[in-house]
Amino acid sequence: MTRAPRMIQSIERSAAILEIIAQEGGGARLQDIAALSGMGKTTAHNILQTLTQLGYVQRRSGDMRYHLGGRVLNLSRIAGNDHALRIRTRPALEAIAKASDAMVFLAVPSGDKAAYLDILNPHDPDMAAELLEKRETLEGSAVGLVFLAFVPGLGRRVLGSRALTRESLNRIEDVRVKGYSLDIETFRPGWNGVAIPWRENGEVRASICVSGPAKILPHHRLTQLGWMMMRQVEKTSVQRCWTN
Repeated sequence: MTRAPRMIQSIERSAAILEIIAQEGGGARLQDIAALSGMGKTTAHNILQTLTQLGYVQRRSGDMRYHLGGRVLNLSRIAGNDHALRIRTRPALEAIAKASDAMVFLAVPSGDKAAYLDILNPHDPDMAAELLEKRETLEGSAVGLVFLAFVPGLGRRVLGSRALTRESLNRIEDVRVKGYSLDIETFRPGWNGVAIPWRENGEVRASICVSGPAKILPHHRLTQLGWMMMRQVEKTSVQRCWTN
């Protein structure tokens, strides 16, 4: 007779809590989680705190519920269909590419790095092909700064495990305030970029970035493009709501 595998209680309880939050529509209060799981409130709270620090659970301002965090949503995206995300974002990417006449990227969080799913107007096809095949670190790039600023669990984990400079921390805070991030020849010499978040149901799922040679995309134009990109994404989101 095959012996049943030994269960690790803390992992079993963590999985149960995540399933309860999902079954409650993506958000649940502590007392409901404790009641449905059969755990004491203190035990449930301690596990939720750990899951929050790891990015699997998050809290929202003014909301007493615990919600599924960015790492769960990222795993769901990987296990699901990236092609569906490409389709949903394509109208915005095409409009931004037309308005900017520059290279436009669609990037998503992939672990503690960023991965590119789509590229429009590839002025450098070789570079575009290379980007689609690899993951890049978050620090320094425009899309990476968006994820560090707007994906709470990811930001906490990276900031807690890596010694970022005061300049990097200031740049992340600047992104939170302005809503877009700038890359002034930081990630690739001679190239500038601007990136914004792509949200679905209030959560950042991806980042859209416009990038090109610094002489074509000087600092003042990047700022203009950032506002244009945010307006275009908002317009696309409204159109999606009407069609759904």
